Amino acid sequence: MKMKKRIELGLLYSRSGSYSLISEACRIGALSAIAEINALPDFPLSLIPVERDPQGNIDAYGPLCEEILRESGARHVVGCVTSWSRKEVIPTLEKFGGTLWYAVPYEGFEASDHIVYTHACPNQHLLPLLGWAFARLGRRGFLTGSNYIWGWEMNRLARDVISSAGGEVLGERYLRLGSLEIDRMIDEIRATRPDFVLNNLIGPSQYAFLEAYHRLGQEDPHFRPETCPILSCNLTECEMPAIHPAAAEGLVAAGPYFRGASGWPEVTNRNFGSSHEAAAWSSVYRLARLLSGHEGAPEQSLAQLLADAPAGSEGIDLATHHTELPVLIAQVENGAFAVRESFAPVAGDPYLAHGREAVAPGAPRLKVVS
Repeated sequence: MKMKKRIELGLLYSRSGSYSLISEACRIGALSAIAEINALPDFPLSLIPVERDPQGNIDAYGPLCEEILRESGARHVVGCVTSWSRKEVIPTLEKFGGTLWYAVPYEGFEASDHIVYTHACPNQHLLPLLGWAFARLGRRGFLTGSNYIWGWEMNRLARDVISSAGGEVLGERYLRLGSLEIDRMIDEIRATRPDFVLNNLIGPSQYAFLEAYHRLGQEDPHFRPETCPILSCNLTECEMPAIHPAAAEGLVAAGPYFRGASGWPEVTNRNFGSSHEAAAWSSVYRLARLLSGHEGAPEQSLAQLLADAPAGSEGIDLATHHTELPVLIAQVENGAFAVRESFAPVAGDPYLAHGREAVAPGAPRLKVVS
């Protein structure tokens, strides 16, 4: 058997801190892909993980990314969960010629020469989710968010989309990262009585909010899922253990994959725990296939690697480095996400060059799932 070429691959995920559930899901996906690839007898490469753990400390991401790129042969890093951490490593990637494979949904309006975005951006999550809500619930929304990049940008775009559709934003409230002080937010929602609540909180703030909102629904039927559900673009199965089952029931989410769902060809019929795990797994496989066709490929820039790929660019847009993904709208039912509607794969459009209108159910590329 021909000797496999050994290529080091960086992993940069926190195993503790506020986002550890998401990080661990991504890490499991990446390590699973590495193990599978290394076990393929005819695949020309074996991947050697070079792992660093920032432990939830934002100040550690840049130095640890530099440590991977400077002290090992790795030129590619699969990692980061928050937009804050992603932006922290960009200067390091630029300095050392590295590439980050980012497997988490984000707010768009970015296209780095040193990042491949393998999860969804707003035209693949927020626009179809709002379209679903407008058709079924109404156009009066309340916006919540954590006081950082994801919350600010997602709610800024949601305001534009709701306003353009003739709707109304009845309130907008932010919490500092990690804050559990959700009483005022709940009081404002109670007073304004929206048609839906867009949840852009993250981590423990989100978990506390969902439980408080469930209690509100027990007091007032208007705030039950069938009348005024919570919408989310980033909540997946991997965070469900942190949420009381009753509090998650009825939540509506958008994503490229939910456990057991079809539509993403590469991951269909595989039992991934969440879209985070699936996207990280897919990142490693895409990279491995790109690298397998070249001698000396790990040293190539991302642009060179994609342009020279003999079998194509693995569905990665050469201009924006975003990927084409299916779009699923799912609702928590009996503790699991049940798909309500499904779009055929949609190309990532990070700058919304093709428009920022909500995607209405019944559009040509929409398929209803029974």
